[in-house]
Amino acid sequence: MEMFRHMYPIFRHGFKGFVHSNSHIGLNFRTSRCTYFHPIPFCYRIHSSAECSVQSSEEEVVIALGSNVGDRIHNFNKALQMMKKLGVNITRHGCLYESEPAYVTEQPLFLNSAVRGTTKLGPHELLKALKQIERDLGRQDGIRYGPRPIDLDILFYGKCKIESEDLIVPHERIWERAFVVAPLIDLLGSSIDNDNVASWHSLVGRRGGIFELWEKLGGESLIGSKGLKRVLPMGTHLWDWSEKTHVMGVLNLTPDSFSDGGKFLEVNVAVSQVRLLISEGADIIDIGAQSTRPNASRLSVDEELQRLIPVLDAVVKMPEVEGKLLSVDTFYAEVASVAVNRGVHIVNDVSGGQLDPKILSVVRDLGVPYIAMHMRGDPTTMQSNENLKYEDVCEQVASELYNRLHEAELAGIPIWRIIIDPGIGFSKKTEHNLELIMGLSNIRREIGKKSLAASHVPILLGPSRKRFLGDICNRRSPDERDPATIAAVTAGILAGANIIRVHNVGYGLDAAKVCDAMLKQQKSIS
Repeated sequence: MEMFRHMYPIFRHGFKGFVHSNSHIGLNFRTSRCTYFHPIPFCYRIHSSAECSVQSSEEEVVIALGSNVGDRIHNFNKALQMMKKLGVNITRHGCLYESEPAYVTEQPLFLNSAVRGTTKLGPHELLKALKQIERDLGRQDGIRYGPRPIDLDILFYGKCKIESEDLIVPHERIWERAFVVAPLIDLLGSSIDNDNVASWHSLVGRRGGIFELWEKLGGESLIGSKGLKRVLPMGTHLWDWSEKTHVMGVLNLTPDSFSDGGKFLEVNVAVSQVRLLISEGADIIDIGAQSTRPNASRLSVDEELQRLIPVLDAVVKMPEVEGKLLSVDTFYAEVASVAVNRGVHIVNDVSGGQLDPKILSVVRDLGVPYIAMHMRGDPTTMQSNENLKYEDVCEQVASELYNRLHEAELAGIPIWRIIIDPGIGFSKKTEHNLELIMGLSNIRREIGKKSLAASHVPILLGPSRKRFLGDICNRRSPDERDPATIAAVTAGILAGANIIRVHNVGYGLDAAKVCDAMLKQQKSIS
């Protein structure tokens, strides 16, 4: 993976350069002692089947999840909820992967992921808790490597290497399993963030740590081939956003939006517009009843719902909507809840949870994808001098977006349900917008320093008919900016955008098809 090549100097001389400030980690075993294990720094080898307790406040752990029986997403969600109740505080999620079964091949496809968190449970206490979750979710003894509603394995426990009758950490066959290593990689950053992570790398026994192991297995080239797909639950199916660029059509139910304000206030007119967007090839319809143009006044929840509900109720009944996705453009938790309960599949929040923090817990419970956009301030303040100050716009937008993503994760929204949007036109000048459109790969790389999972999430790009395009092309009317929009989304797709949000879906779709064809051709000859 190109992202990791600059990291290898960190590992070139192994991990001997890392020094832990304490000579012990406070493990107390009732029937065995914990000894320092060379040559792996930081790691303590445990030879015991007895319960162990942790004297220090918490230990950092990594737990793998797998499921191929029943509603696999539901199984994952329930397992995460139960882990939290039993004492595992989840801090990071890997991406979600659909994989072909290993060893016993005559069985359904698996979903795989992993989580990173902290717990006060000792390793054998944690194992007992995870086995209880498996039983509660219906797992029964059967064929080894056979079908199961849920499979939970401890990949790492603090700095310990555990070898007991009941528990081996890290699992002896982790290193041959791409479907385990892929989500494990996701839980790391391209920079070593603590000595726990350093010890996990050292346990691989390779100078390049887990990254070198991943490269040896095939690395990023495995994704989308050899039965390993990175997916996002979307509606009733698993969405592989690498297959093509998806087109989101815009429906504004506002009297004052900059491009089409006042055009679609009546239900029948809005329905006709949705029909047009779908006929032109829209994959997603994004419905917004709150204007977020610069200096727009904010509607109350009730006012927004009064605009939204009549149109939404009519749209979900349209035969043409079958198989399409609906998104609600709102920053209010209550509006998001009402919309999803009426048939919407995605919550698109221009504030990334800043204007109504309750939206994060609401989206968590709704179990739908969440689009987190970058914006500083709100529509009335986003273009202030203070909010327009950037030293490196790609680096700072990436950092601020990651903070929003991490807060969403801590609230319980798995990274496999998050989409990011750099917020073209929101607290940005023309030069900022241009740098962001061309620098999407830089944004991914900056986010990847802290979380590789977050660096892989889909990117939505929405430059459609924005003022900066009019300024560049001297087009005062937003309707005249469609050719400029196509130039912007073309550059964005080639730079890594996965979804484009446009007013003119027909033009946008043609641009996406040409870009996808070019990217496919480039991949075939590389």
